[in-house]
Amino acid sequence: MTNESTIPRWFTVVAWVAFVWNLLGVMAFAAQMMMTPEMLATLPENERAMYENIPIWVNIAFACAVIGGALGSLLLALKKSIALYALIISVIGVCVQMYHNFFIVDSVAVYGPGSAVMPGMVLIIAFALVWLANHAKSKQWVS
Repeated sequence: MTNESTIPRWFTVVAWVAFVWNLLGVMAFAAQMMMTPEMLATLPENERAMYENIPIWVNIAFACAVIGGALGSLLLALKKSIALYALIISVIGVCVQMYHNFFIVDSVAVYGPGSAVMPGMVLIIAFALVWLANHAKSKQWVS
């Protein structure tokens, strides 16, 4: 059972900020899934080829990453211990997606070295949220 008076205020703030962060990921996923052939035609050839050849398993990983992250962050903000499992699913999705982006299609070759910054941040934040959920569970901030 959680005792609201012992939960640090920063924990709730971080959980809600993480929820907003992950909602941005959900929006990016939705935008990618709704790309029309006309939209794809406006991209440079190498980018278009990447988008046109995304395997279904990468789209599933992307969905797990962002939906798991949003759901897990929301559950964390609501102080539910099940958040940990949703965030673990998110991390797995992020890792699968990053493997595809960096080792199968070599997105750095397409977008340049600076393109590794955002995926790196995504990976760090995803792992940090799993750590936070586990920490919150051990401190009994979530039930």
